[in-house]
Amino acid sequence: MSEPAATPQEDAPAAGFRARHALLKRLADVVSLPASRINAFERSVTGDLLVEMLRLASPEDRRRVAARLAPLAELPNALARMLLRDDPSIAGLLIEQCASLSDADLVACARDTTMDHRFLMASRRGLSEVLTETLMSFGETPVIEAVLRNSSARLGQVAIEGIVSLSRTERSLCPHLLKRPELRPSGAYVMFWWCGPDERRTILQRFAVSREVMQEVAEDVFAMAAAENWQDPVSRKALQFIERRQRNRAAIEKSPYGGLEQAVAVAGQGGLTREIASEIAYLSGVKPITGAKILGDPGGEPLAILCKATGLGRSDLQALWRSMRRPETNADGAPDSTWERVQITYEMLAVDRAQTVLRYWNWSLSSALSPALLRAIRDGEEEALDDYSAPERAAMLALAENFGR
Repeated sequence: MSEPAATPQEDAPAAGFRARHALLKRLADVVSLPASRINAFERSVTGDLLVEMLRLASPEDRRRVAARLAPLAELPNALARMLLRDDPSIAGLLIEQCASLSDADLVACARDTTMDHRFLMASRRGLSEVLTETLMSFGETPVIEAVLRNSSARLGQVAIEGIVSLSRTERSLCPHLLKRPELRPSGAYVMFWWCGPDERRTILQRFAVSREVMQEVAEDVFAMAAAENWQDPVSRKALQFIERRQRNRAAIEKSPYGGLEQAVAVAGQGGLTREIASEIAYLSGVKPITGAKILGDPGGEPLAILCKATGLGRSDLQALWRSMRRPETNADGAPDSTWERVQITYEMLAVDRAQTVLRYWNWSLSSALSPALLRAIRDGEEEALDDYSAPERAAMLALAENFGR
């Protein structure tokens, strides 16, 4: 076999090791031969010999061999395993360039190596759901950010839900996660509670969906449920989410204030007490725990969503804002930025879309709660999220901070 011509990067090193370096290069060339010149068994045996030599070779020699083998369509398994576990500067040549690596090769590499290896892997083109889930499982923020920025990576819903949970403490993940096509409204709505102003605007613009199609297909079901006197709790809960009316008519008839606007006016004049806050929640068609979460939010956007969903006007929004002693202007007389943002949120949302967000919050923060879930929230059992439904997971994440965590 004739020796391939040497390239500038493959010049022979100092005398005394010329034979070793020449043999490393020749064996790498043999492994690189096409299938028409060498069969799989010959390639495998050559690869085994090359592995034994590389164990004692210098990092520079291993780097040269890795660079030579990276473009191959077929790579001996033992050789791939060894080089993938080498220093990141060497392993990275295969991780980033070698298309012949299987998911099994890369999963094993991720599990057996360092965060630097996983960071390099996170930018590899065409990552499968199995690989991204493996990379996410280590909880390393730089690696997760790199995966989220990788537009060719595919993420499964288990991985997405895990990142949604992690983003509560690692806020830097939020903007990257919101750009992923795999994220669904259920995840975005619960993320809303800990996202910043820009991310909240993105969530409302992208995920505040209409319920018009559901309302059309379920139009005649409302009459059926009414004829059954709303005895089925399953259909009743679903229809409550779908229906167009937001305010609670039964609560309005029993309210000492006579209606939602009147309760808001009382709060605006005398301040927001716990009693009035609970009454406003009932009149708005949400549970007190949902109302408390909305009214206690420091950003203020949930308040705008509540007002828009229930048909309250701009003056009612302002009255509620004042009832909580929230500022409308800064010390220098300029408009307060938070209050401005709340008003913009109110104006940008359609009523139906605001209702979708509000009802999902109410569904997840109240209807999904059970004694077992409340204990899990208090005890911080977030590792058991897979045992709960989507709204239950949303409740666990959104309410966790309310339990002193």
